[in-house]
Amino acid sequence: MPGYTMQKQQLQTRLRRIEGQVRGVARMIDEDKYCVDVVTQVAAIQAALDKVSLGLLDGHIRGCVRDEIKAGGGEAKVDELLEVMDRVLRR
Repeated sequence: MPGYTMQKQQLQTRLRRIEGQVRGVARMIDEDKYCVDVVTQVAAIQAALDKVSLGLLDGHIRGCVRDEIKAGGGEAKVDELLEVMDRVLRR
């Protein structure tokens, strides 16, 4: 079971909000809005997606990783977690 199940509704709500923001940026481009305003909205979307990622990682660490460590097989989960964090931080 995914570690984020407890926060699933919250995550879905955030993602729907982000989806609306992305549509808003597309509309801004269609309407030839000021470049800086568009970039500002893109930055807001990236920040919102970062919050989603952090929420997912929080659930993963508190659920999947913790459970695997308790079961004695945590080394692989820790390695996986470090790989994921490397991808998230490198973007």
